[in-house]
Parts: sequence; structure tokens; C-alpha cells
Amino acid sequence: MHNDLPRFPLFAGAVLAALGVALGAFGAHGLRSLLDDAALAWWQTAVQYQMWHAVGLVALGAARLPRSLLPAVMLAAGTVIFAGTLYAMALGGPRWLGAVTPVGGSLMILGWLVVAWRVLRATPRGF
Repeated sequence: MHNDLPRFPLFAGAVLAALGVALGAFGAHGLRSLLDDAALAWWQTAVQYQMWHAVGLVALGAARLPRSLLPAVMLAAGTVIFAGTLYAMALGGPRWLGAVTPVGGSLMILGWLVVAWRVLRATPRGF
């Protein structure tokens, strides 16, 4: 299992991307007539952030940066929390989930900051 850890960003990004395409299509075709404008906007925001972070995770995995597991987990977990709460609210879940959504966003921000820090620390001083 230890040898599979560097592949986690690629795996997580691919799964999130596949689900993002499916959920985007479901929202556009299956939910358009069922949800109000606010709920559709939540759904679209969730899909958009999910897809951007899926692409980012695939790029992170392809870059093969050392010590990228922690930020990849932060990005994946943040994406699931952020998008998941928006999907749930769009489908009629309790509005208090909106208070949890920023936890996911914060994890995504922190994940990217950890990536930036580790890239900066791994770069030769002349860069």
C-alpha cells in the first residue's frame, strides 16, 4: 500500500472528475426543472469547484512532487466537503450545512498553500 501513496492524487482527481462530469450532466438535464435558481446555482458551484480541484489533483499527481500526499488529502477532503454540502443543500438538505461548506473551502485553500510551500522549499535558491 505504501507504494500506492504517490498515486493518490491521480486516483482522487480521476474519481472526482468522473463524478463531476456525471453530477454536472445530472444537474443540467435531470434537475433543471426540479430545482429553483438558488439550488441550481449551488449545484453548479459544487460541480465547478469539484472539477477544478480534480484537474488540480491530477496535475499534482503528474508532477510527482515529493511529500504531496498531505496536500492531496487536504484537497480531496476539502473538495468532498465543499461540494458535498452544496449538493446536499441543493437537493433539500438542511441549510445549516452552509456553515460546514467553508470548512471544505478552507481545506482546499490550505492544501494549495502547502503545495506552494513545498514547491518553494524544494526549489534551488537561484530560482
